[in-house]
Amino acid sequence: MQALIATWKRLRGWSWPRDYPIAQFPNPPLIIGLVALGLRSVASGTWADALGAIGYVFIGVWAYLELTAGVNLFRRVLGLAGLAYIVVAITRGLAG
Repeated sequence: MQALIATWKRLRGWSWPRDYPIAQFPNPPLIIGLVALGLRSVASGTWADALGAIGYVFIGVWAYLELTAGVNLFRRVLGLAGLAYIVVAITRGLAG
């Protein structure tokens, strides 16, 4: 278990480039959101709706965290784009 925790901490510290991170290891809300949206594509009916809702909520949480606590301007703009995506996706879902 110690090795697993050490590996997780090492991966969480990964970023590129080091002095102005553009790419980082995804945080838990992003991982959960992407997995839920991926599973939604193979589900149907109520399960697909539930997985879509879970995915959009967790992507929204990730985007909010990036917007408010991103390590640099690029990450904050990425969070803003993520929130805009969520608003558009939910609006489309409600309209159609």
